[in-house]
Amino acid sequence: MSHSQSQPSTGGILQRIFKLHERNTNVRTETLAGITGFLAAAYLLVVIPGLLAAGGMDKGAVTTGTILVFVFSSLLMAFYGNLPFIVGPGIGGSVLVGITLASNDGIGWQIGLGIACWSGILFFLLTVLGLREVVTRSVPQSIKLGLTASIGLFVAVLGFRNAGLVLANAKNNSFMLGDFTSPAALVALSGLLIAIALQARRFPGAILWAILIATAIGIPLGVTKLPASPFAMPSSLEPVFGHVDLVGAINIAFLPYLFVFFAAEFFSTMGTTLAVGGKAGLLDEHGNMKNINRPFVVDSIAAALGPIVGIPAATALIESSASAEAGGKTGLTALAAAVMFLLMLLFTPIALMIPKEATAPALILIGLSMFSGLRKVDLDNFTEGLPVLMMVMITLIANSFGTGIAGGLLFYIIVKVLAGKWKEIPFSLYVLAVPLGYYFATLVKH
Repeated sequence: MSHSQSQPSTGGILQRIFKLHERNTNVRTETLAGITGFLAAAYLLVVIPGLLAAGGMDKGAVTTGTILVFVFSSLLMAFYGNLPFIVGPGIGGSVLVGITLASNDGIGWQIGLGIACWSGILFFLLTVLGLREVVTRSVPQSIKLGLTASIGLFVAVLGFRNAGLVLANAKNNSFMLGDFTSPAALVALSGLLIAIALQARRFPGAILWAILIATAIGIPLGVTKLPASPFAMPSSLEPVFGHVDLVGAINIAFLPYLFVFFAAEFFSTMGTTLAVGGKAGLLDEHGNMKNINRPFVVDSIAAALGPIVGIPAATALIESSASAEAGGKTGLTALAAAVMFLLMLLFTPIALMIPKEATAPALILIGLSMFSGLRKVDLDNFTEGLPVLMMVMITLIANSFGTGIAGGLLFYIIVKVLAGKWKEIPFSLYVLAVPLGYYFATLVKH
């Protein structure tokens, strides 16, 4: 029997479906990358239900809904997009529904889900019409190169905050250093040192091992909470399933909320797609991705259908950068992550056992590594470099890379016009300047 005939049939099937050889990868690497991405995003199984429950939603039901959205959306990305992106609910959308609308503004979560659903439908229509791809391709090269650093800053800061190494100072509304001797910080610092040591030695699955070891270190320190049982039946979806209020969401008073939903998710998805795609080596010399409409179709479908099971604003998650860092390049990575999330329907306690402090080192290292994109930007060219630096600063100040990218684009237009270089700006960006201005005016109020 020849060597080719002795290969496992599964590997051959996966090779044909996901074109592994074309992207210079293999089943083992993709599987490990998917598991790594799952572990990096697993904390969302705690965070998302907590945010939505604050707005009056049933926590058990939205936990089940969160898992189902992760599974369905990531499977769609795997087989339709063939990209290593984990798709699931973003924190921003959950904050808007659970905290801003329901808790602060007194707007029921059913209507909040309706607004999120209309935003997803609008996403889908613009994607099918090709307008999202037009906007993405019209983004200046300098912004595309710099957004990797902008998103990297967001990811790194998120990691430092999850680790308890950086805290928000309520007195002067700024960041401050946390207690480095606290159990949570010690777990994160241990994981960070382990990850650095393993990566420096190019140890396979370095980030994955660092997360697992840090989780184990957290047990005697009281940070990792061992579940009474690794097994648990999923909660019923009945309290939230189909309670999305599409009719009630059609109100002129809710237009600003709709736009905040839409604009934030639009630029977040665009930034994640380009940044993670770049890290996975999937962009061309102009910073564009082949068939970029495919991931846009996936996230727009997820954003439109997620509210039906009580989960708003599904998008390609920046935690996918952990998968790309681990070598993920195809949809097999997303498939592996989807399988892990599916298992959590029965083994939710295991996923909830992984503390955010254990995954924080991965976010810190990945975020810092993304700063390398800045060196490709011509910072000596004032009209090209200044908008990129402003984008990075706005990301930090707003704590949102979607807002940072939007601000960078708007500032690019302003700087070019003031410099008398208005002819260098694509016409589509002038058109985009109007909704961008409205977005920032709306953002201040909401």
